[in-house]
Amino acid sequence: MLQLKLHSIPSSLSSSSNSLCLQNHSFLSPKFLPFSSVTPKPFSITCRHSDLFDQKTFSSSAPSSSSSGGALPPRVYVGHSIYKGKAALSITPRPPEFAPLDSGAFKISREGYVLLQFAPAIASRQYDWTRKQVFSLSVGEMGTVISLGARESCEFFHDPMKGKSDEGKVRKVLKVDPLPDGSGHMFNLSVQNRIVNVDENIYIPVSRAELTVLSSIFNFIMPYLLGWHTFANSIKPEDSRGANNANPTYGGDYEWNRL
Repeated sequence: MLQLKLHSIPSSLSSSSNSLCLQNHSFLSPKFLPFSSVTPKPFSITCRHSDLFDQKTFSSSAPSSSSSGGALPPRVYVGHSIYKGKAALSITPRPPEFAPLDSGAFKISREGYVLLQFAPAIASRQYDWTRKQVFSLSVGEMGTVISLGARESCEFFHDPMKGKSDEGKVRKVLKVDPLPDGSGHMFNLSVQNRIVNVDENIYIPVSRAELTVLSSIFNFIMPYLLGWHTFANSIKPEDSRGANNANPTYGGDYEWNRL
């Protein structure tokens, strides 16, 4: 049991008739002390624990100096490659581009695409990437590849210099034809570049399983190439609710209300 002893008693208490002796009491709550004859003195309480708690709370939630100042997330590079005896095919995405508007918002100025890189083989499991030829596959063209049947083919033609003074001098044709045994498709890229005197023809067989992987990649990445993820991330519930309440003809609500 806790024993509380008073080592020094203020003179104001010792001279008072209401003075107390605390030696025979185990505990005496301060509210029972008679302060009628005692002049209270101003006091203050400092809680060091709360200060420390606040400091830890703010320091853990606030960004560090290295991550502040609008620092961008680390750049990540992804891709997928198919290696065969005569050539290799590498696939990498390219993000869309956005242009600022006077209102402070942004609008997509160029859709993203998937870059196909064809490299011829120079030895077993070795490929000459210095001689690679590239072909930019748009979202619409990706949809065509995805929808290919086992016996169907497609062809794409690109002129990178279209609209420029060298229009017609570079011709790129990508053909995707079914293999005779029905095991997949042959990707054949033909490039004729009269500016640098290049006439290259690179082809690589792609099995049905490999084409399924490409289709899965295309299905996943297409909304990002169109910028739909950026739009989805910019939606705020309060903004959407306010727009619908302020304008009853907003978006699809008006269409359904007309039925």
